[in-house]
Amino acid sequence: KARVSLACGKRGAIERHARPPAMLSARSLRKASIPPSLLSDPSPGCLQPTRLAVHVNGDGGSCSAYFASGCRVYKLEISMEEEMLSRGKESLLIPINAQVISSSVVDRCPHRSEIQSVVLAEGEGDSCLILGTVDSYGHLIVSRLDTVAEDIDRASYSVPPHDSGVGEGSWAGLCFSPTHHSTVAVARELCKSIDIYDQDIHIRSLRTLWYPSSVRFPQCFPQGSECSSILAITEGPQLSIWDFRMHNNGGCVQRVSGPTGGILYSVCTSPSGLIAVGGTDRAVTIYDPRRWSALSRWVGCSKYEVGLPASDVTFCS
Repeated sequence: KARVSLACGKRGAIERHARPPAMLSARSLRKASIPPSLLSDPSPGCLQPTRLAVHVNGDGGSCSAYFASGCRVYKLEISMEEEMLSRGKESLLIPINAQVISSSVVDRCPHRSEIQSVVLAEGEGDSCLILGTVDSYGHLIVSRLDTVAEDIDRASYSVPPHDSGVGEGSWAGLCFSPTHHSTVAVARELCKSIDIYDQDIHIRSLRTLWYPSSVRFPQCFPQGSECSSILAITEGPQLSIWDFRMHNNGGCVQRVSGPTGGILYSVCTSPSGLIAVGGTDRAVTIYDPRRWSALSRWVGCSKYEVGLPASDVTFCS
């Protein structure tokens, strides 16, 4: 059965003097099965899929999980009532089956090839969400969702790939600017490119040295640059920082080498400006962009390769 796993936890803190992993405690771990009537045979996706986005509804009693398979996006409404936590041997968290309140197909996402990434962003007002999807050739569709009304789709716009989708399809990712939601960055793996759009207007293309695996607009950048023009990208074994207003070095302003012989799969940022990366070494490294030195490193935090594609991680100093 296809399943969606959700974890809720208290906001953690990573200080200059690292504390043990017990600083992050889970409140509940739930497992929701996708009804076979909604989706019987999920498409395979890529090695590090980014096709799931979750939004906790205002009352906290339920959450909406948006996920993609093939050329479609689906939505599950999952009950989050009664915080329950089950532990097994060595305090291993055991997921609890969650009730699926409703399930549906999200219309107005007419992709022609397999969707590779699904991203949610907060829109104007409490009941508005912005849903972004991109397929394996870089075709971007952005929709405004009304989480209260029955007609969940307010408006949509579609942006074809800048190169008309020439070449082989591969993983593609996207992210919204935290300050200007009309600004979107679309990453394409095999093309080694990052395309910047203002709604449906192409602003600029960035060319990476390695295959990009994740892209993120920092929430804050302490070096005086406008954060809406800064991008953090993981490519191969490196974390690269780009300013698409600059033309020197193609817009790349900093490169930080990651694990030797390893690959970075994910990057996320915090409101204080810290940047976290993770990958094949099963460790999360926190960088301070003021000095580009490793502030903290959590080794062996995961049984498998680390990927943080669909959620933000928040740090407290």
